[in-house]
Amino acid sequence: MILERIISENEARKTLKHVLKNGLKLSERLIRKLKLQQKIYVNEHPERVNYIVKADDRLKVILDLEEECEHIEPQDIPLDVIYEDECMLVLNKQSGIVVHPTSYHPDNTIANGIVYYLKQKGVTKKVRPVSRLDRETSGIIIFAKNQFTQEMLIQQMHNNLFKKEYLGIVQGIPQNNEGTINLPIARKPGSIMLRHISEEGAPSITHYKILKTFPSHNSALLSFKLETGRTHQIRVHCKAMGFPIYGDTLYSDNTNLFISRQALHSYRTEIIHPVTLKGVIFKAELPSDISGLLEILSK
Repeated sequence: MILERIISENEARKTLKHVLKNGLKLSERLIRKLKLQQKIYVNEHPERVNYIVKADDRLKVILDLEEECEHIEPQDIPLDVIYEDECMLVLNKQSGIVVHPTSYHPDNTIANGIVYYLKQKGVTKKVRPVSRLDRETSGIIIFAKNQFTQEMLIQQMHNNLFKKEYLGIVQGIPQNNEGTINLPIARKPGSIMLRHISEEGAPSITHYKILKTFPSHNSALLSFKLETGRTHQIRVHCKAMGFPIYGDTLYSDNTNLFISRQALHSYRTEIIHPVTLKGVIFKAELPSDISGLLEILSK
């Protein structure tokens, strides 16, 4: 991936490093890596970052750095690719699979599948997850293909420009058609996995809206928009408000035979493309198990 730019009159007489940081929004860390590997060019010649740029100089930055692949083994795991370009890979994740290797799940993850997928194309890259989902949650996840894309998208998250929307079926019907849950979330003492509401927790904000109710089953289909991205945020907030996610065995005492995992799906993500700077929307249709549950509840 290459970033190119013609130096403007306003940028002239500034250092190349200033343009890289303020014009192209590259981080100090990335600039150091690019400098070491001589990936920064002015007028087709490698250039030092203390170079004083001139108007109409042609800047080119090659973002394809030589880097390790983190020792993630390639494994032939089915991937539902929604979108792919030189910046990112966007997937519709199936339920029942972890996104990235951990001590408890060292292989058979989405990341292992991505390494295999890229290897078939003759590409070796570090796997850079931008967004993650719980093992049993399905839907949209994004992987960056380079450090620049990853940093830009994470910055969008911090500035609330990376917008994620979920669909979920809950047990219980909220009193209001829509609302905001603003309750801090922390790790539950004595547990590695569980989270709970705690005054000592991190600020956590979830907006919800009822899309459909199923009174005979005391259930509802909700959409959720997140302002923050805490672990298990939607699940913990729904439990705290008295309408836990259907099928959630961690945060609900109610189990059912209609679905084998929590009925939660990341169905819409909106970002600003790191290169074109235009808004992009990705969508992932509901998987068959959640659609089937909706049919059962509708009867």
